[in-house]
Amino acid sequence: MAKLLRITTVPESLRTLLKGQLAYMRANGFEVYVASAPDTSAADLEGCPHFALPLTRRITPFQDLWAVWKTYRLLRRLRPDLVHTHTPKAGLVGMVAAWLARVPVRIHTVAGLPLTEKKPLVRMLLRWVEKLTYGCATAVWPNSHGLATYIGQHVYNGPKLRVIGNGSSNGIDTEYFSSTPVLVRRAEALRRQLTIPPEAFVFVFIGRMVRDKGLDELVVAFRSLVYLNRDVRLLFVGDYEERLNPVRSVTKELISTHPHISWVGYQADVRPYLQLADALVLPSYREGLPNVLLQAGCMQRPVIATDIVGCRDVVEPGKTGLLVPPKDPVALRGALRQLLTNPEWGEQMGQNARHRIETLYRQETLWQTLLQAYQDALAAT
Repeated sequence: MAKLLRITTVPESLRTLLKGQLAYMRANGFEVYVASAPDTSAADLEGCPHFALPLTRRITPFQDLWAVWKTYRLLRRLRPDLVHTHTPKAGLVGMVAAWLARVPVRIHTVAGLPLTEKKPLVRMLLRWVEKLTYGCATAVWPNSHGLATYIGQHVYNGPKLRVIGNGSSNGIDTEYFSSTPVLVRRAEALRRQLTIPPEAFVFVFIGRMVRDKGLDELVVAFRSLVYLNRDVRLLFVGDYEERLNPVRSVTKELISTHPHISWVGYQADVRPYLQLADALVLPSYREGLPNVLLQAGCMQRPVIATDIVGCRDVVEPGKTGLLVPPKDPVALRGALRQLLTNPEWGEQMGQNARHRIETLYRQETLWQTLLQAYQDALAAT
């Protein structure tokens, strides 16, 4: 039985980013192990043994060297046949350590490039880190075709690059993300709890509450929209991250005080909030292939997203949603107003989105393709 080790920087990524995938690989002949920063949750990792590594999301050179050494020691002990990493820091540490330990198959999935939004010197450093990670890997799998094109143009262009299926790190469970009578009742209860009038049009943002997600522009655009139509609400679902890339203090203050804006923090189950909403908004500066766009599409919700790598892979402008330039609150307000004043168009785009997601991003199809890619890589060693 082949041994597979999956590494992410934080344990929550193992639970959310790879949900269901670990158990699938176990059921199909792999002995699966996982590793990340220490896990304080008691939640099960699909029956896979977990190993704690000294990983951080920040740039910490000395701790990163220690993490490489600890990962190397773990690999020498486990002797996996395949190491597969996700997230930038886990990719760097995991690929370098796996190369040193001579692991036969070393795969890194790229789900976005932080370097695109950094200052020149930091961008140069992060590009070097990406090249080092790819150099130590035997395969580099961007999670969208748009991201693969960007990497090929700016970082690395070679035979290691491959997109699995149509993209995405885990696909989407199209049955789980479906409207049901139970979800409708939960959404109605949430609307009452949040004191949102029955007739109000609701936009929802779901994700990490950081500046790179475009929250500053979204709040500016929404405030001006409220002056045009009072029956509109904005709902934020996600936790703030204060240490890395925080939103402006004025934005955070407006989110907490504006009478038409609600913030509910992180929610393990986002389906009731998508059911409650009329449209999803993701004005992000950078992405790989955003899971939340797949989730919204499955729930038949139109989306407004930025015209960037990853979002372009999912959204068909005018058919499943709208794309706007990043960092442009005026264009964003225009898109918000388009959906607000044309709800029937939005409903049609939501129906189109469901069909597109079912066709391209079914979880079972992605898992089968990934399993075959593993088997092919092992057979070639």
